[in-house]
Amino acid sequence: MNATNEGVVSDVMATADDTRQLASGYAVLARCWRQPDEALVEAINEDTLSAVVPDVETVTAEELRLEHTRLFVGPKGPPCPPYESVYRDGEEAAPGNVLGPSTGAVVKWYQTYDLGLDPDWPDLPDHVATELEFAGHLAAEGDADALGQFLEEHPRQWMRSFLDGVRAETREPFYAELADATEDALF
Repeated sequence: MNATNEGVVSDVMATADDTRQLASGYAVLARCWRQPDEALVEAINEDTLSAVVPDVETVTAEELRLEHTRLFVGPKGPPCPPYESVYRDGEEAAPGNVLGPSTGAVVKWYQTYDLGLDPDWPDLPDHVATELEFAGHLAAEGDADALGQFLEEHPRQWMRSFLDGVRAETREPFYAELADATEDALF
């Protein structure tokens, strides 16, 4: 192998590492936006997620679940609905309904890649976690053009408003830092 080939191989390996890292990053962010479970709490408390939430040292499952429910589920309309259609499909300043046209558009992306929702995932296709997970899939596929197009057509159209709302409403530093990390990854 000559010096030129070594440089090309080195560049390809660096690109492959970057692609894996990008895919893993989106997957971790997606996981963090889902309903908190013991594995997430353990990862936070063991400092495994320090790159995502650097100033969060310890949490409890109960604290995260209460805040997750308050922010994203309700009992009445939650302050930060985690669905693209709510931010994009409303008329004028009114929020849109879930399962609006944006949801259909994102489902078409998933279908293009023969993907569907995980049967164990009880939420909607335009949920923040689902869209980030799909971005991770596109990154893992190494399709930078498709990833860029998907990010422009979907997450970047609504997530800044969603993330601003999370930062304004949350009482848990975990969600404020998660919003910051997600914004850094997307914009």
